[in-house]
Amino acid sequence: MEGTQKPRMLGWSIAYIFLLLSIFLPPLSLITAALLMVPVLIMYVKLGTRRFLVHYIVSLAVVYFVASLLAGWLGALLVSVSIFFLPPVIQMGNLYKKRAAARTVLTAGTLTLLGELLLTLIVCSMFGLNPIGSMKRLMMESMQTLPVQMQGMMRIDMDILVQLAVQMLPLYMIGFSLFYVVISHWLARKVLVRSGESIPAFKPVKDWMLPKSFVWLYLLALILEMFVKDSKSMIFTVLLNLLPLLMAAFAIQAIAFLFFVAHVKRWNKTLPIMGIFLLLVPPAYFMFSLLGVFDALFPIRDRMASK
Repeated sequence: MEGTQKPRMLGWSIAYIFLLLSIFLPPLSLITAALLMVPVLIMYVKLGTRRFLVHYIVSLAVVYFVASLLAGWLGALLVSVSIFFLPPVIQMGNLYKKRAAARTVLTAGTLTLLGELLLTLIVCSMFGLNPIGSMKRLMMESMQTLPVQMQGMMRIDMDILVQLAVQMLPLYMIGFSLFYVVISHWLARKVLVRSGESIPAFKPVKDWMLPKSFVWLYLLALILEMFVKDSKSMIFTVLLNLLPLLMAAFAIQAIAFLFFVAHVKRWNKTLPIMGIFLLLVPPAYFMFSLLGVFDALFPIRDRMASK
């Protein structure tokens, strides 16, 4: 077992080197950037701390050397990107070793990555880099490059649009963190389970259920939205980020409900799968959110299961 594990871990080290080096290759960057945490997470779980550090440090050394030959600054940048994703890997890896529930792993990994993003913003601001101001300028410059006809179609002032987009930065950060952690957990768990590790999985989709407290929070946010009109207030910013998150959570709850119905009625899973695609349609997305609210608030599933 020990003999076969060494070449496998060497293979994951090589894969990680190629993933890091391919980040700035346009055809591959979107895919490889999403997989950055997976090889490191697998190595962290399968290897002891010392052996993991050896694999990790050697991989970074190779990346730094190769990238520096291409561009002097590129090596340091890739090493920084790798180190940035290391804390959530360690957090998730430790929870894997403790056989923690999948929800606990997802929460811990997301909060760790989100905390790093917030810390990065604070540190950048302390050094006078002003990333939010740079984001505003970049968005304004991007919008000014749009055709005049398209700019005229926008009923809202560009300055206001940019301001709203910047105020939604917490939402983007949460989405970014969730995306990376969910993808990493899903792929890494599959590999680790096949290699003999016992990693708890999420509950089946049909059993997903939000607590009722989310319903009252959603209703409170909707009521506050009707009265809060000052776009520069803190409450407005909180609602601007909270409402889309809650709507997304209840839309997912609705999909889980459809899977439950298909299971109870012994229907084909075409219905819930079609529901997933319908989430891309704004009116359907809103209706699914309402369905999720009703599912969380009322004992619909209990009544269906008892029949």
